[in-house]
Amino acid sequence: MNDVLKTCIVDDDSIYRYTMVKTLESTQLPMEIMTFSDGEEAIDFMLDNLDEDSVFPDVIFLDIDMPVMDGFQFMEEYIKIKPRVGKKITIYMVSSSLDPVDITRANNISAISDYIVKPIGLGKLKEIMTELLKERKD
Repeated sequence: MNDVLKTCIVDDDSIYRYTMVKTLESTQLPMEIMTFSDGEEAIDFMLDNLDEDSVFPDVIFLDIDMPVMDGFQFMEEYIKIKPRVGKKITIYMVSSSLDPVDITRANNISAISDYIVKPIGLGKLKEIMTELLKERKD
């Protein structure tokens, strides 16, 4: 099994995407990072590659508030194609929103592993990524 985590950031804020990439790289854990500026780009990528599970991310950090297709709309579409995705994808909903409605809504979607409030610190990212790598080896 490949020990490189395919990591995906879906967020419309280019500065946040850049910061997340640099923070993830600073963990020095084995990973490949892909980014998308909205949910539609990410879903289109997945639909275009349904026959190639190896290109799918292992983990997605998904923003809620994005133009074109927000995080919740992405999840609606992802759930439709999930049975055709041949690998487990861990999804973290990431937002600056502390609105209990957003948090409850995210927590009620079983395909979402956790809701994380921005910004995600280096320690939290390293903890998440280390745990995912460990799960893959077990």
